[in-house]
Amino acid sequence: METPAARDYFTIDCRNVNLNNQKMPRTNFKELLDAGVHFGHLKRKWNPAMAPYIFMERNGIHIIDLEKTAVKIEEAASAMKHIAKSGKKVLFVATKKQAKEIVAEKVKAVNMPYVTERWPGGMLTNFPTIRKAVKKMSSIDKMATDGTFTNLSKRERLQVTRQRAKLEKTLGSIIDLTRLPSALFIVDVSKEHIAVREAKRLGIPVFAMVDTNSDPSDIEFPIPANDDASKSISLIIGILCQAIDEGLNERKIEKDKEPQLKDKKIIRKELETKDIPAAIIEAIVEEDEEEEIEEEEDDDVIVEVEEEEDVIKAVDEAEEE
Repeated sequence: METPAARDYFTIDCRNVNLNNQKMPRTNFKELLDAGVHFGHLKRKWNPAMAPYIFMERNGIHIIDLEKTAVKIEEAASAMKHIAKSGKKVLFVATKKQAKEIVAEKVKAVNMPYVTERWPGGMLTNFPTIRKAVKKMSSIDKMATDGTFTNLSKRERLQVTRQRAKLEKTLGSIIDLTRLPSALFIVDVSKEHIAVREAKRLGIPVFAMVDTNSDPSDIEFPIPANDDASKSISLIIGILCQAIDEGLNERKIEKDKEPQLKDKKIIRKELETKDIPAAIIEAIVEEDEEEEIEEEEDDDVIVEVEEEEDVIKAVDEAEEE
Protein backbone atom coordinates (compact mmCIF):
# COMPACT_ATOMS: atom_id res chain seq x y z
CA MET A 1 0.00 0.00 0.00
CA GLU A 2 1.36 3.41 -1.01
CA THR A 3 1.83 6.05 1.66
CA PRO A 4 0.14 9.48 1.26
CA ALA A 5 3.58 10.99 0.71
CA ALA A 6 4.31 8.69 -2.22
CA ARG A 7 4.35 10.36 -5.63
CA ASP A 8 2.45 8.93 -8.56
CA TYR A 9 3.00 10.28 -12.07
CA PHE A 10 -0.59 9.62 -13.01
CA THR A 11 -2.25 11.48 -10.09
CA ILE A 12 0.28 14.19 -9.16
CA ASP A 13 -0.91 17.82 -9.15
CA CYS A 14 1.12 19.58 -11.85
CA ARG A 15 0.87 22.96 -10.11
CA ASN A 16 2.92 21.69 -7.17
CA VAL A 17 5.95 20.73 -9.26
CA ASN A 18 8.96 23.00 -8.73
CA LEU A 19 11.58 23.06 -11.50
CA ASN A 20 14.60 24.50 -9.67
CA ASN A 21 12.59 27.66 -8.83
CA GLN A 22 12.98 28.90 -12.41
CA LYS A 23 10.68 31.75 -13.38
CA MET A 24 10.23 30.83 -17.04
CA PRO A 25 10.79 27.10 -17.58
CA ARG A 26 10.93 25.95 -21.21
CA THR A 27 8.50 23.14 -20.45
CA ASN A 28 6.34 21.92 -17.60
CA PHE A 29 5.37 18.65 -16.00
CA LYS A 30 1.99 18.47 -17.75
CA GLU A 31 3.47 18.92 -21.25
CA LEU A 32 6.00 16.15 -20.63
CA LEU A 33 3.30 13.88 -19.22
CA ASP A 34 0.88 14.49 -22.11
CA ALA A 35 3.63 13.76 -24.65
CA GLY A 36 4.40 10.39 -23.00
CA VAL A 37 8.00 11.35 -22.21
CA HIS A 38 7.80 9.32 -18.98
CA PHE A 39 7.31 5.91 -20.63
CA GLY A 40 10.45 3.78 -20.65
CA HIS A 41 11.08 0.25 -21.90
CA LEU A 42 10.20 -3.08 -20.33
CA LYS A 43 11.98 -3.82 -17.08
CA ARG A 44 13.88 -6.77 -18.60
CA LYS A 45 15.39 -4.47 -21.28
CA TRP A 46 16.68 -1.79 -18.94
CA ASN A 47 20.25 -0.54 -18.67
CA PRO A 48 21.44 -0.28 -15.02
CA ALA A 49 23.27 2.97 -15.86
CA MET A 50 19.84 4.61 -16.24
CA ALA A 51 18.87 3.83 -12.61
CA PRO A 52 19.28 7.47 -11.39
CA TYR A 53 16.70 8.63 -13.94
CA ILE A 54 14.06 5.93 -13.28
CA PHE A 55 11.22 6.91 -10.94
CA MET A 56 9.35 3.61 -10.57
CA GLU A 57 8.17 0.45 -12.27
CA ARG A 58 4.53 0.11 -13.33
CA ASN A 59 3.04 -2.97 -15.01
CA GLY A 60 6.52 -4.23 -15.97
CA ILE A 61 7.47 -0.90 -17.59
CA HIS A 62 9.96 1.59 -16.16
CA ILE A 63 8.71 5.14 -15.60
CA ILE A 64 11.19 7.99 -16.14
CA ASP A 65 11.51 10.72 -13.50
CA LEU A 66 10.11 13.77 -15.31
CA GLU A 67 11.48 16.24 -12.80
CA LYS A 68 15.01 15.15 -13.73
CA THR A 69 14.04 15.23 -17.41
CA ALA A 70 12.88 18.85 -17.09
CA VAL A 71 16.15 19.86 -15.42
CA LYS A 72 18.21 18.14 -18.15
CA ILE A 73 16.16 19.81 -20.88
CA GLU A 74 16.91 23.21 -19.34
CA GLU A 75 20.66 22.43 -19.21
CA ALA A 76 20.74 21.17 -22.82
CA ALA A 77 18.68 24.11 -24.13
CA SER A 78 20.94 26.62 -22.38
CA ALA A 79 24.10 25.01 -23.80
CA MET A 80 22.63 24.82 -27.33
CA LYS A 81 21.59 28.45 -27.15
CA HIS A 82 25.18 29.49 -26.42
CA ILE A 83 26.53 27.30 -29.23
CA ALA A 84 24.12 28.91 -31.71
CA LYS A 85 24.91 32.38 -30.33
CA SER A 86 28.63 31.79 -30.99
CA GLY A 87 27.85 31.00 -34.65
CA LYS A 88 28.64 27.27 -34.46
CA LYS A 89 26.62 24.35 -35.84
CA VAL A 90 24.80 21.50 -34.06
CA LEU A 91 24.33 18.33 -36.12
CA PHE A 92 21.04 16.52 -35.44
CA VAL A 93 21.03 12.75 -35.99
CA ALA A 94 17.74 10.80 -36.10
CA THR A 95 17.39 7.86 -38.48
CA LYS A 96 14.39 6.29 -36.71
CA LYS A 97 11.23 6.17 -38.80
CA GLN A 98 9.13 8.11 -36.27
CA ALA A 99 11.74 10.86 -35.89
CA LYS A 100 12.78 11.54 -39.52
CA GLU A 101 10.03 13.96 -40.56
CA ILE A 102 9.96 15.74 -37.19
CA VAL A 103 13.70 16.43 -37.23
CA ALA A 104 13.75 17.46 -40.90
CA GLU A 105 10.89 19.92 -40.40
CA LYS A 106 11.97 21.54 -37.11
CA VAL A 107 15.74 21.58 -37.67
CA LYS A 108 15.50 22.95 -41.21
CA ALA A 109 13.57 25.93 -39.80
CA VAL A 110 16.62 26.97 -37.70
CA ASN A 111 19.08 26.28 -40.54
CA MET A 112 21.02 23.52 -38.78
CA PRO A 113 22.43 20.37 -40.45
CA TYR A 114 20.78 17.01 -39.85
CA VAL A 115 21.01 13.34 -40.81
CA THR A 116 17.77 11.40 -41.18
CA GLU A 117 18.93 8.63 -43.52
CA ARG A 118 21.58 6.00 -42.73
CA TRP A 119 24.56 7.44 -40.83
CA PRO A 120 27.51 7.38 -43.27
CA GLY A 121 30.39 5.73 -41.42
CA GLY A 122 33.30 8.11 -40.96
CA MET A 123 31.16 11.19 -41.42
CA LEU A 124 33.02 12.93 -38.58
CA THR A 125 36.33 11.03 -38.43
CA ASN A 126 36.69 11.11 -42.23
CA PHE A 127 35.02 14.47 -42.81
CA PRO A 128 37.19 15.62 -45.79
CA THR A 129 35.94 12.64 -47.85
CA ILE A 130 32.33 13.52 -47.03
CA ARG A 131 33.00 17.10 -48.13
CA LYS A 132 34.32 15.80 -51.46
CA ALA A 133 31.03 13.94 -51.99
CA VAL A 134 29.09 17.14 -51.21
CA LYS A 135 31.26 19.07 -53.69
CA LYS A 136 30.47 16.39 -56.27
CA MET A 137 26.80 17.36 -55.94
CA SER A 138 27.70 20.98 -56.63
CA SER A 139 29.73 20.02 -59.70
CA ILE A 140 26.79 18.01 -61.08
CA ASP A 141 24.49 21.00 -60.54
CA LYS A 142 27.01 23.18 -62.38
CA MET A 143 27.02 20.72 -65.30
CA ALA A 144 23.25 21.08 -65.55
CA THR A 145 23.45 24.89 -65.72
CA ASP A 146 26.47 25.40 -68.01
CA GLY A 147 25.21 23.08 -70.75
CA THR A 148 27.65 20.19 -70.19
CA PHE A 149 24.68 17.82 -69.85
CA THR A 150 23.77 18.33 -73.49
CA ASN A 151 27.13 16.90 -74.58
CA LEU A 152 26.55 13.66 -72.65
CA SER A 153 24.78 10.63 -74.03
CA LYS A 154 21.36 9.67 -72.71
CA ARG A 155 22.83 6.81 -70.65
CA GLU A 156 25.53 9.03 -69.10
CA ARG A 157 22.93 11.68 -68.20
CA LEU A 158 20.82 9.04 -66.50
CA GLN A 159 23.80 7.75 -64.49
CA VAL A 160 24.79 11.25 -63.37
CA THR A 161 21.18 12.08 -62.42
CA ARG A 162 20.90 8.91 -60.35
CA GLN A 163 24.21 9.66 -58.63
CA ARG A 164 23.00 13.19 -57.81
CA ALA A 165 19.72 11.85 -56.35
CA LYS A 166 21.60 9.32 -54.20
CA LEU A 167 23.96 11.98 -52.84
CA GLU A 168 21.04 14.34 -52.20
CA LYS A 169 19.23 11.69 -50.18
CA THR A 170 22.14 10.95 -47.86
CA LEU A 171 24.09 14.24 -47.79
CA GLY A 172 21.69 16.92 -49.01
CA SER A 173 20.84 18.03 -45.47
CA ILE A 174 24.51 18.71 -44.58
CA ILE A 175 25.44 20.65 -47.71
CA ASP A 176 26.04 23.80 -45.61
CA LEU A 177 28.22 21.97 -43.06
CA THR A 178 31.63 23.18 -44.23
CA ARG A 179 33.48 22.06 -41.07
CA LEU A 180 33.00 19.67 -38.16
CA PRO A 181 29.99 20.53 -35.96
CA SER A 182 30.48 21.89 -32.43
CA ALA A 183 27.97 19.40 -31.01
CA LEU A 184 25.70 16.48 -31.91
CA PHE A 185 22.09 15.89 -30.92
CA ILE A 186 21.06 12.24 -31.17
CA VAL A 187 17.70 10.52 -30.92
CA ASP A 188 18.28 6.96 -29.59
CA VAL A 189 21.96 6.51 -28.73
CA SER A 190 21.66 2.71 -29.01
CA LYS A 191 20.73 2.95 -32.69
CA GLU A 192 23.25 5.73 -33.44
CA HIS A 193 26.17 4.19 -31.50
CA ILE A 194 28.58 4.77 -34.42
CA ALA A 195 27.87 8.51 -34.40
CA VAL A 196 28.42 8.58 -30.61
CA ARG A 197 31.78 6.80 -30.95
CA GLU A 198 32.99 9.14 -33.70
CA ALA A 199 31.99 12.21 -31.67
CA LYS A 200 33.71 10.84 -28.57
CA ARG A 201 36.93 10.17 -30.53
CA LEU A 202 37.00 13.77 -31.78
CA GLY A 203 35.97 15.30 -28.44
CA ILE A 204 32.67 16.67 -29.78
CA PRO A 205 30.04 17.07 -27.02
CA VAL A 206 26.89 14.97 -27.47
CA PHE A 207 23.31 15.86 -26.54
CA ALA A 208 20.90 12.94 -26.67
CA MET A 209 17.47 11.59 -25.80
CA VAL A 210 18.30 8.58 -23.63
CA ASP A 211 15.69 5.88 -22.95
CA THR A 212 15.79 3.31 -20.14
CA ASN A 213 17.48 0.74 -22.42
CA SER A 214 20.42 3.05 -23.28
CA ASP A 215 23.75 3.91 -21.67
CA PRO A 216 24.09 7.62 -20.76
CA SER A 217 27.72 7.35 -19.60
CA ASP A 218 29.21 8.54 -22.95
CA ILE A 219 26.74 11.42 -23.32
CA GLU A 220 27.70 14.87 -22.02
CA PHE A 221 24.09 16.13 -21.99
CA PRO A 222 21.70 13.17 -21.57
CA ILE A 223 17.96 13.90 -21.60
CA PRO A 224 16.10 10.93 -20.03
CA ALA A 225 13.02 10.55 -22.22
CA ASN A 226 10.94 8.22 -24.35
CA ASP A 227 12.78 8.10 -27.69
CA ASP A 228 10.17 5.95 -29.44
CA ALA A 229 7.04 8.13 -29.28
CA SER A 230 6.74 10.81 -31.97
CA LYS A 231 5.04 13.24 -29.54
CA SER A 232 7.93 12.93 -27.09
CA ILE A 233 10.54 13.45 -29.83
CA SER A 234 8.61 16.40 -31.26
CA LEU A 235 8.31 18.15 -27.89
CA ILE A 236 11.98 17.88 -26.94
CA ILE A 237 13.36 18.76 -30.38
CA GLY A 238 10.93 21.67 -30.56
CA ILE A 239 12.23 23.05 -27.23
CA LEU A 240 15.87 22.72 -28.31
CA CYS A 241 15.24 24.28 -31.73
CA GLN A 242 13.51 27.18 -30.00
CA ALA A 243 16.62 27.65 -27.82
CA ILE A 244 18.83 27.60 -30.95
CA ASP A 245 16.57 30.17 -32.60
CA GLU A 246 16.90 32.43 -29.54
CA GLY A 247 20.70 32.11 -29.72
CA LEU A 248 20.73 32.97 -33.44
CA ASN A 249 18.53 36.02 -32.87
CA GLU A 250 20.77 37.25 -30.03
CA ARG A 251 23.81 36.76 -32.27
CA LYS A 252 22.16 38.82 -35.01
CA ILE A 253 21.38 41.65 -32.56
CA GLU A 254 24.95 41.61 -31.18
CA LYS A 255 26.41 41.63 -34.71
CA ASP A 256 24.40 44.72 -35.57
CA LYS A 257 25.63 46.46 -32.43
CA GLU A 258 29.26 45.24 -32.43
CA PRO A 259 30.61 44.61 -35.94
CA GLN A 260 34.21 44.22 -34.71
CA LEU A 261 35.53 40.78 -33.66
CA LYS A 262 36.15 39.99 -30.00
CA ASP A 263 39.37 38.61 -28.60
CA LYS A 264 39.31 34.87 -27.76
CA LYS A 265 40.21 35.50 -24.12
CA ILE A 266 37.29 37.89 -23.75
CA ILE A 267 34.93 35.31 -25.31
CA ARG A 268 36.17 32.61 -22.90
CA LYS A 269 35.68 34.91 -19.88
CA GLU A 270 32.15 35.83 -20.96
CA LEU A 271 31.22 32.17 -21.40
CA GLU A 272 32.69 31.20 -18.01
CA THR A 273 30.65 33.89 -16.21
CA LYS A 274 27.45 32.43 -17.68
CA ASP A 275 27.94 29.04 -15.98
CA ILE A 276 28.26 27.10 -19.24
CA PRO A 277 29.69 23.55 -19.09
CA ALA A 278 33.44 23.34 -19.75
CA ALA A 279 32.96 20.98 -22.73
CA ILE A 280 30.86 23.58 -24.57
CA ILE A 281 33.31 26.42 -23.80
CA GLU A 282 36.22 24.35 -25.18
CA ALA A 283 34.24 23.41 -28.31
CA ILE A 284 33.43 27.07 -29.03
CA VAL A 285 36.90 28.54 -28.31
CA GLU A 286 38.90 25.72 -29.96
CA GLU A 287 37.05 26.14 -33.24
CA ASP A 288 37.87 29.85 -33.28
CA GLU A 289 41.54 28.97 -32.72
CA GLU A 290 41.38 26.42 -35.57
CA GLU A 291 40.09 29.13 -37.90
CA GLU A 292 43.13 31.28 -37.06
CA ILE A 293 45.51 28.35 -37.68
CA GLU A 294 43.85 27.66 -41.07
CA GLU A 295 44.30 31.32 -42.05
CA GLU A 296 47.99 31.17 -41.04
CA GLU A 297 48.47 27.98 -43.08
CA ASP A 298 46.96 29.69 -46.13
CA ASP A 299 49.42 32.58 -45.69
CA ASP A 300 52.32 30.09 -45.45
CA VAL A 301 51.21 28.41 -48.69
CA ILE A 302 51.11 31.79 -50.46
CA VAL A 303 54.63 32.61 -49.20
CA GLU A 304 55.93 29.19 -50.34
CA VAL A 305 54.45 29.67 -53.81
CA GLU A 306 56.04 33.13 -54.08
CA GLU A 307 59.42 31.70 -53.01
CA GLU A 308 59.15 28.93 -55.65
CA GLU A 309 58.38 31.51 -58.32
CA ASP A 310 61.45 33.54 -57.29
CA VAL A 311 63.63 30.42 -57.52
CA ILE A 312 62.29 29.53 -61.00
CA LYS A 313 62.86 33.11 -62.15
CA ALA A 314 66.46 33.05 -60.87
CA VAL A 315 67.14 29.74 -62.66
CA ASP A 316 65.75 31.09 -65.93
CA GLU A 317 67.94 34.21 -65.68
CA ALA A 318 71.05 32.06 -65.00
CA GLU A 319 70.30 29.91 -68.05
CA GLU A 320 69.94 33.00 -70.24
CA GLU A 321 73.33 34.32 -69.05
